[in-house]
Amino acid sequence: MMMTDRQRELLKHRIRAALAWVIACLMFFPILWMILTSFKTELQAIAVPPLFFFEPTIENYVLIEERTDYLRYAWNSVVTSFGGTLLGMLIAIPSAYAMAFNPSRRTKDILLWMLSTKMLPAVGVMMPIYLICQKLGLLDTRVALIVIYALINLPVIMLILFNYFRDIPKEILEASQIDGTSTFNEIVQIVLPLAWGGIASTALLSIVLLWNEAFWSIVLTSADAGTLVALVASFSSPEGLFWAKLSAVSTLACAPIIVFGWVTQKQLVQGLTFGAVK
Repeated sequence: MMMTDRQRELLKHRIRAALAWVIACLMFFPILWMILTSFKTELQAIAVPPLFFFEPTIENYVLIEERTDYLRYAWNSVVTSFGGTLLGMLIAIPSAYAMAFNPSRRTKDILLWMLSTKMLPAVGVMMPIYLICQKLGLLDTRVALIVIYALINLPVIMLILFNYFRDIPKEILEASQIDGTSTFNEIVQIVLPLAWGGIASTALLSIVLLWNEAFWSIVLTSADAGTLVALVASFSSPEGLFWAKLSAVSTLACAPIIVFGWVTQKQLVQGLTFGAVK
């Protein structure tokens, strides 16, 4: 029996939906397994074959609460990720404005050079940054992380904002300049409201990236300014990994940003895909 065009389209739609679900399940499975392992004992966690059905326990979470100050680490993650994003945006917004509305022959070259710095391995500049922080007394402080976080995300923020600002009609700015509007008022009263969606999605993307930044948090902090990723790293030892406890602390580290990403997923997707289509 021949299929009609409508039936073919419906079949294609169902196949695409099924593939999307399969891919989503494959991507989510590591997170699900981490959560399941966090409710196992250490013996259950290393059992062969893996246990899908077991009697859950919360002893790993109780141990983490007793031995660590989870809330302090979580607060450090909030302060550094939001603070680094705020500082990066304060630098990037006027810079992207200048590049978008007063470009030079080297504007795109500068943007490309800034983006190329993301290809530099962080370990390549570890020693000078560590020594600078040591001389300034900024080791194990949130200030050092905020500044470094802002700088490492600045190229991405700049590129996205540049593309957003470039879509604003120049005629609007020219009209405001004729009326005698200052550059500061032009940015605050015209550019920011018109590009607010892009600014918000860029900030959300930056927060997610900085929340997961591990290298500098582990290198530059210890007890006072350590973030959640540093807390996770502290549960590994030369003797081996305690998988159940490591899964529990990883779940606690991931939970806030997963909830945050779920709530802001629309804006995050917009920020992730905007640069790809320009």
